[in-house]
Amino acid sequence: MDRVFKALADPSRRRLLDSLRQQDGQTLGQLCGQLSMARQSATQHLSVLEEASLISTVRHGREKLHYLNPVPIHDIQQRWLAPFEQPRLRDLAAIKQHAEEPDMTDRPTFVYVTYIQSTPDRVWHALTDADLTAEYWGHRNVSDWQPGSPWQHLRTDDSGIADVVGKVLTATPPTQLVITFEDPAAPTGDPSTVTFDIEPYHDIVRLTVTQQNLATDEDFRAISLGWPAVVANLKSLLETGHVLPQPPWEMHADVRSAQMAERD
Repeated sequence: MDRVFKALADPSRRRLLDSLRQQDGQTLGQLCGQLSMARQSATQHLSVLEEASLISTVRHGREKLHYLNPVPIHDIQQRWLAPFEQPRLRDLAAIKQHAEEPDMTDRPTFVYVTYIQSTPDRVWHALTDADLTAEYWGHRNVSDWQPGSPWQHLRTDDSGIADVVGKVLTATPPTQLVITFEDPAAPTGDPSTVTFDIEPYHDIVRLTVTQQNLATDEDFRAISLGWPAVVANLKSLLETGHVLPQPPWEMHADVRSAQMAERD
């Protein structure tokens, strides 16, 4: 938390975050051009923001894309504001956004980064093995994981209900998996896409989860709670051999219950 507050204390770093909030996934050159900032200064500020986990980066070919990571700011909000005024502030924020951005059409993107003491092969296996996903995710991810193949996110109660379905777009073990994320009850022609990037570094792995083309801000809120919970359980399983003693998504049971009810 100290690193987060230190990073936010500098106005230049806040300007970089504001720029990413308006247009996520920018290169260093784009950020410098928008803010009239020297590359060396921008690089130093971005390094501080990345150390505080306020931004994350993803390699796309030769380009390095920068994404705003809302989780630390969300943690601050949860610690100091949520217990007192969350319902009222959420309503006021929705009114403010509706008034100030009535014509915003860009669909949001969510990026989450964590570091796991494991190997790329073990992380890949955990993402694609149905029994392991049932253990740390509470759903069985079922597919042959070949590009073009379907995949299903099946409940573990033997009901045969898939809460999410999709298609495997890219499968490059053990470094990258790209899949579409679709609600089987409300299929759309433009589904959300999830990318898992697995990067080794000595004895640890950097796992980046990127979900693009989210349909609504409510979807963004839900996955902002969901992905950290799922990845934390995955990290615990790979590092200790056990999932967390309580399913972490139960801390947000109201959001999860609403999603499940919509699909029943």
